[in-house]
Amino acid sequence: MNHYETVFILNPVLSDDQIKETVKKYEDILVSNGAKMISKEDWGLKKLAYAIQHKKSGFYHLFEYQVPGEVINALEVEYRRDERVMRYLTVRLDKHAIAWAEKRRNRNKQKA
Repeated sequence: MNHYETVFILNPVLSDDQIKETVKKYEDILVSNGAKMISKEDWGLKKLAYAIQHKKSGFYHLFEYQVPGEVINALEVEYRRDERVMRYLTVRLDKHAIAWAEKRRNRNKQKA
């Protein structure tokens, strides 16, 4: 099982219920394919560096998880098909990135 991190940006015109439903959909896709969810973060509404689909902001979400590599293709196909998702980026984490992500999670826990 490889360690991955996915950041995706949702359309800013979505309601809170639609955002929760979309995030739940992608979490369910991962869990149903045998993923172990390590962390989920809601970064909220953020201004974009440049306009995407004539939108200047979007709702950012981050998933950190472990899953077999072949599941990533199916997940990204779902991201491409969903009109609510404006952009996404999935990266495989090496040991240094995993250590940094753990530090980030601990720092976020201390702030809360």
